[in-house]
Amino acid sequence: MPNHRPCRIFGNQDSQALKSIVAEGEVRKSNYRPEIDGLRALAVIAVIVNHINKNAMPSGYLGVDIFFVMSGFVITSSLANHRSESLQDFFLGFYARRLKRLIPALALFTVITSLLICFFNPEPYNELGLAWKGMFGISNLSLYGSATDYFASSTELNPFTHTWSLGVEEQFYLVYPFLIWFSGFGRATVRGESNLLWVTGLLSVASLIGFLYLYQVNQPAAYFLMPPRFWEIGAGSLLFLGLRHPSQLLRWTESLPPLAVAACLVAILWLPLELAVIGTLAVVIATAVLIACLRKGTLMYAVLTNDKITYIGLISYSLYLWHWGILSISRWTIGIRWWSIPVQVALMLALGILSYRYVETPLRRAEWSAMRWKTIGFAISASAGTAGLVIGLQRLPISLYTGEQLELAARGVESLLQKFTLSGTGRAWQGRPCVLTENSEAGKIITSAGCTLGDPGKAKRRVLVLGNSFSAAFVQAFSKLVKRDGYAITITSSWGASPVKGMDNFSAYKEVNTYYWEQVAPSLMKDLRRGDLVFLINDLSDLTPAADTGRAQRRRQQFKRGLEELSQELSSKGVHLAVLHGLPFAREANCKPVNAIPQWFRPPGNHCPIPNKEVSLVRRSKLDMILREQERTRKITVVDLFDIFCSRKECTYLGRDGEVLYRDEHSHPSVEAARLSANAIRKALMAQ
Repeated sequence: MPNHRPCRIFGNQDSQALKSIVAEGEVRKSNYRPEIDGLRALAVIAVIVNHINKNAMPSGYLGVDIFFVMSGFVITSSLANHRSESLQDFFLGFYARRLKRLIPALALFTVITSLLICFFNPEPYNELGLAWKGMFGISNLSLYGSATDYFASSTELNPFTHTWSLGVEEQFYLVYPFLIWFSGFGRATVRGESNLLWVTGLLSVASLIGFLYLYQVNQPAAYFLMPPRFWEIGAGSLLFLGLRHPSQLLRWTESLPPLAVAACLVAILWLPLELAVIGTLAVVIATAVLIACLRKGTLMYAVLTNDKITYIGLISYSLYLWHWGILSISRWTIGIRWWSIPVQVALMLALGILSYRYVETPLRRAEWSAMRWKTIGFAISASAGTAGLVIGLQRLPISLYTGEQLELAARGVESLLQKFTLSGTGRAWQGRPCVLTENSEAGKIITSAGCTLGDPGKAKRRVLVLGNSFSAAFVQAFSKLVKRDGYAITITSSWGASPVKGMDNFSAYKEVNTYYWEQVAPSLMKDLRRGDLVFLINDLSDLTPAADTGRAQRRRQQFKRGLEELSQELSSKGVHLAVLHGLPFAREANCKPVNAIPQWFRPPGNHCPIPNKEVSLVRRSKLDMILREQERTRKITVVDLFDIFCSRKECTYLGRDGEVLYRDEHSHPSVEAARLSANAIRKALMAQ
C-alpha cells in the first residue's frame, strides 16, 4: 500500500506528471487518469444510495454535481488534445465523439424502460413524454416547464426524471465548443488559453450568482436549467486551465492531504437537504481540490485507482441510466424494501455492465462512417427513431397495462380543474376560471359568479373557501350544505399558495401567491355579510416536516400571526374563520392511487405506507397547538378530518370501507374522500 502523504502539485516528482496530463496539444493514451474514474464511482454510488433511501445519504444527490465538475475537466482536456485548423473539422469532431458516447446506451435504456412502464402504469403519457424529450436533451426543460420539484414524490415514479442532468450537459455542449474555438484555445493561438480562462471565469461567476439568486426565488430554475449550472461544469474547465498555469491559489492545495479532502467530500454528502446551497458550493470546491491534489503515491490515489473502483467509474454512465429506471419500476411493482435492495442493486450492476460492454463501448469505438457529418446524422436519426417509437407507445389505441384498473370518480391533478354541476340546483362550479395555476395568471379576475355552489342572493349563509390546490379537491364536500341547509359556497384556489397572507413562499408560484392574497381574496371577502364564513383549506404538511427545521419553525410563526390578523380582520365585520387541520402525510408514500390496490405484480401488503397515526399526530402537534390555542379564544373553528383519512392505527391510501382517499401522488383528496368528509365539514361549519 503506498504511503499517505500530502498533495504536491509542483514538486520535482510531480512536475513531469503534470506536464504529461496537461501539456499543450499532446495526444497520448498515458493522459488517462484512472483516479477520475474512481471519482466517477464515488459520485454514482452516492447518487444510487440517495435514490434508494434519502435518509441513508441525504445529500447523495450531489453526486451529479461531482459529475458536472469532472465533465468540465475532462471535456476541456479532450478539446485541448483535439486541436483543429478549421471550424468545420473542430465542431464535427467534437459532436461526433459526444453523440457516439451518449446516444447508444440512452436509446437502449429509453426503449426498454418505456415498454416496461407501459405494463405497470395505466396512464404512462407523462412518463413517455419525458422519455422522448430525453433523447433530444431537453427533459430538463420539460421538468422546469411543469415546475416539478425534483425532491417531490411524483418524480420518483417517472423512470426518466434523471435524464435532466444529461440535458444540462448536452446544452452545455452546445455552448462550450464555441467558447473553445472563438477564444483561440481550439486553434492553439497565443492568447487562446488566457481568453478561455477569462471568458469561462466570467460566465461561471455570472452563473453562480444566478444559481444563488434563483435558488431563493425559483428553485426549479436553479436546479433544472443549464445557465445556473454552468459554473459547476465551468469549475472543472477552470481547474484544467489553472493546472497548466498554476497560481498561488492552486499552490495552497499542496499542503492538503488527499485523504482529508476526500473525507470532506464524502462528509458533504451527509449534509441535510436544508443546506442544499452550501452543500452544492462545498461539493464543487471539494471535487476540484481533490482532482487537483490527487497524485500517485498517496493512499487516496491507491483507493480510487483500485481496479474494481475504476470499473464502476467506467460503467458509471450506463449504471446511472439504469439505476433510476430500476428503482422507478420497482416503486410501481415490488417496492423498495430491505429484502429487495440486494436484488435491485445486482440488477443495476448487471444491466450497467451489459450496456457498457455490448452497447456503449463497442459503438463508441466503432467507426460509424468515414465522414463525421454522417456519424452525427446517424446519431440524430437514432435519437429521432427512438423518440418515434416512444411517441408511438404514447399514442397506442390500446393499453399495455397488465394490472387491474382503478375506479375513481376523478384522478390526477388535472381533475382538480374539472367543472362540477350540483344536481337539482342549476348551479355549477366552473373549475379553471376559479383557479390560479401558474405565475402568468397573476392578474386573472376571479369572481363569485362561476365559482359558487348555491344562490348567494338567497343563501342563509355564505362560505368563501380559500386555499391552495387542496381547496379545489374538496368541491364535492359541500353538497348537503347547499341543498339541505341553504348555504352558498364560493370555492377558489391558487396552486402553491401559502395558507395565509404574509408567509414566506418558496414554491414556483410565488408571484401568483402574492396576487391571490393581496387581490383575489380581499375582493371576494368584500362580498361577505355578518354571519358568513371564510374556510381555509390547505395542505399544511410542510409546516411539520419529519425533521423539524428553522424554516418550518419560522413558517409556523408566520402562520400563527397570519391567522390572528385574518381572524381579527374578519371578526370586525362579523365574519367567522374556519381552518382545515393537517391531514396524514400521504405525499410521503410516493404513490399513485393505482399503487394502493392489490395487483398481480405486487406482493401483498401496504404499498403506499404513510407515517402511522401515532407518529403523524406527534408530528402535527406543533401545528395543533397553534390551531387549538386560537380555537379556545374563539378566533377560529378547527375542522379536523384526520380520523376520516386515517381510520386505523396505520394510515393508508384506503378508507375504512376500502375507498381510495387520494386522487394522485400529490396527496390531493379524492372525490370519494371529499364526500366522506361532507358530514364532518357540515357539522363544524354549522356550529358557528
